[in-house]
Amino acid sequence: MSNIQLFQPEQIQSLIVSFRNEQLMIDADLASLYNVETKVLNQAVKRNIERFPNSYRIQLSDEEKNELVTSCDRFEKLKHSTSNPYAFTEQGVAMLSSVLKSETAVKVSIQIIDAFVTMRKFIGSNAQFFQRLDRLELKQLSDKSELDEKFKLVFDAIEQKEISPKQGIIFDGQIFDAHILISKIIKSAKKSVIIIDNYIDESVLILLSKRRKGISATIYTKSISKRLALDINKFNLQYEPIIIKILESTHDRFIIIDQKILYHSGASLKDLGKKISALSKFDKVELELLRKL
Repeated sequence: MSNIQLFQPEQIQSLIVSFRNEQLMIDADLASLYNVETKVLNQAVKRNIERFPNSYRIQLSDEEKNELVTSCDRFEKLKHSTSNPYAFTEQGVAMLSSVLKSETAVKVSIQIIDAFVTMRKFIGSNAQFFQRLDRLELKQLSDKSELDEKFKLVFDAIEQKEISPKQGIIFDGQIFDAHILISKIIKSAKKSVIIIDNYIDESVLILLSKRRKGISATIYTKSISKRLALDINKFNLQYEPIIIKILESTHDRFIIIDQKILYHSGASLKDLGKKISALSKFDKVELELLRKL
């Protein structure tokens, strides 16, 4: 039985901070969740620095560090530090699970990603909330009971609102909305998952780890690099195995669920949400496509 700690969503959400219009997590907080030392976490990143572009990890400026220390008591010891902490975006957290190389890292990363998604929904709903407040015309509401009722209606609307891609369109910046959408598709499989995508990385393997037990998974891609082969082998030692095959005759990206439901993606799975793209569902898989696999 796994001894990996399960964190409450609220615990993780309380650790998410905002700098440069990004929702971020500080290296020390992440290290605590992963149960490793901060320097161990950052050393693992440095050894794999090519996987962490500026959009995945940033180093706080002196001003940002001071703001962090002022607003968060747990960072008091940074006040006199000569080095500034690093902060990770949602993508950076997902990538951390691949460089820390432990069951804990993968499981905790999934919990953190879920917390980011919840926070994203809150921010989206909050924006709608303030727009609704404008319509309330508060200065004209003299009756307190009427004001309370208006606020109740707004908060009810916020709780019921889901921020997700609509009508098959995934918009620029909806990275974790896209992640959750693909996760739900993969979790819906009762027999098998087939992915056809020429650009596969660790993020796709993380998605496939969400399959239910006993669900087969096959990836078709144009080439298998040594790194990808190694990642697949390590994945198969821990999770339900993935079969990977070379298929050079496709350009587009597809997900086939149970050999009967077909999804066509306008972007590679690892890039969904980074630019505007479409995800289309077909209730019947073209038999000719299956025959070519």
